[in-house]
Amino acid sequence: MPTSEKLAEAFKRFDEANSKDPNTEEYKGKTYPKEVLYAQRMTQKLDDFEPNASDALRLTARCQHIRRWEIPRDSYEMNRVGYLKWRQDLKKFHAKAAAEILEQVGYDQATIDKVAFLLEKKQLKKNEDTQTLEDVICLVFLEYYFEYFSEEHPEEKIIDILQKTWRKMSPKGHEAALKLPLSPTSLQLITKALEE
Repeated sequence: MPTSEKLAEAFKRFDEANSKDPNTEEYKGKTYPKEVLYAQRMTQKLDDFEPNASDALRLTARCQHIRRWEIPRDSYEMNRVGYLKWRQDLKKFHAKAAAEILEQVGYDQATIDKVAFLLEKKQLKKNEDTQTLEDVICLVFLEYYFEYFSEEHPEEKIIDILQKTWRKMSPKGHEAALKLPLSPTSLQLITKALEE
């Protein structure tokens, strides 16, 4: 199977797995399983941000939240320790779920290992693909999820989250973030976070 066909097949199977998400999101008058929409946004953002991305990076962007609803946040303690444990367990879960599909599609072990490496966000700031993935995750969050998030939390928490998000991004990511079609309120919060 040629690489492009394998990539399309993997995307299809990732989307099929995510289509079982019981959580839905409305977007432009259409209802999507939440993680299908998220995966499509990740692919679109990666294509815009890094058109020459490797197959491993493209696969990772598409399966970054694969079957995430199966490990809900509230199944862990609702504190910092619980949050970090949840995030670590999710990374391993996503890597295993993605590996099963990639094996079925016929990817070699080197590609499967690279996807797992990226899903676990290893060597952030040191590995180019890990950094690109993190930039894309942050850009998708800022463009599609930040507005809603900012309405649900106090400003102090929002500023803190924005500052942490900004620190994880590269200069290229910062530049792209400031060009996003954000609302005046979101832009104001970002400006405030960067000034503090």
